[in-house]
Amino acid sequence: MPTSDHPASREPGPADPGPLVGADWLAARLGEPGLVVFDASVGAHRAAARRIPGARPFDLDGDLSDHAAAAPHTMPGAAEFTEALRSLGLDDTDTVVVYDGAGIYSSARAWWMLRAMGFDRAAVLDGGLPAWAAAGLPVEDAGPRYEGPRGSFTARPRPGLLIDAEEVAAALADPAAAVLDARTRERFEGTAPEPRPGLRGGHMPGAVSLPFGELQRPDGLMRPAAQLRAVFEATAGDRERLRFSCGSGVTACVLALGADLAGYRDLAVYDGSWSEWGLPSPLRPVATGPAPAPAGPGGSAEDHRPDLQPL
Repeated sequence: MPTSDHPASREPGPADPGPLVGADWLAARLGEPGLVVFDASVGAHRAAARRIPGARPFDLDGDLSDHAAAAPHTMPGAAEFTEALRSLGLDDTDTVVVYDGAGIYSSARAWWMLRAMGFDRAAVLDGGLPAWAAAGLPVEDAGPRYEGPRGSFTARPRPGLLIDAEEVAAALADPAAAVLDARTRERFEGTAPEPRPGLRGGHMPGAVSLPFGELQRPDGLMRPAAQLRAVFEATAGDRERLRFSCGSGVTACVLALGADLAGYRDLAVYDGSWSEWGLPSPLRPVATGPAPAPAGPGGSAEDHRPDLQPL
């Protein structure tokens, strides 16, 4: 059965899984008290009636986004986040593993949201549901659901993990920081139309293209830590302050996950991402043109995965 190459996911303790766990780690603990599995799938994968046994819905298209905000997938407030997680039965003392039906796509967003709200005992399932199924592990023919008791989780927001346009603009002007864009190179360059109406094509002047799929192996698992470090160093040079953007703040979190695994610690995700910056505005300049040469051997998963919605 496949497992992750990352040391953090080989022998994590039950209360501290690290940011990434393999299918074997989860299979050995599935059903244990205090272990909560969330399905954070979006789009067609959210609608699929298929889940790891007992998985609960971490619905990024539903209660776990702020629908009053102009940009999609905006982080809800602490009170709303607390209520949503309590309704899913999460306790402060639980350990969480989150996955999605595409592999590692939207699950990293759930992991980053939990971290931003002060909950550290959460991990992403390496390779997601495809890796779980490929290992011959059980899958239920039902969508994620939860009908149990309420939990005791309380959000404790950590400022700085999710940032706004002004903070991104400051990072673009900071020689010690790098702003990395997880969208496809074609969207970054402005040669492919933006999938959301009303947005300009291109990228933030000074941002660097790093499609999120370049952090993953052909089998959908995350690359080993040393390879991830090499990709980030080839993209961001010696800058350790990394800021991430994408279409709507979701796949930017895959970059945050990869950077965390690679040993970076000064990380933040632009919550509004291109859904905000790309709107017509004289205050947010846009550049077009060729992206820098690829830093890694892969392309973005969006380039060859028609089942993935643009995030």
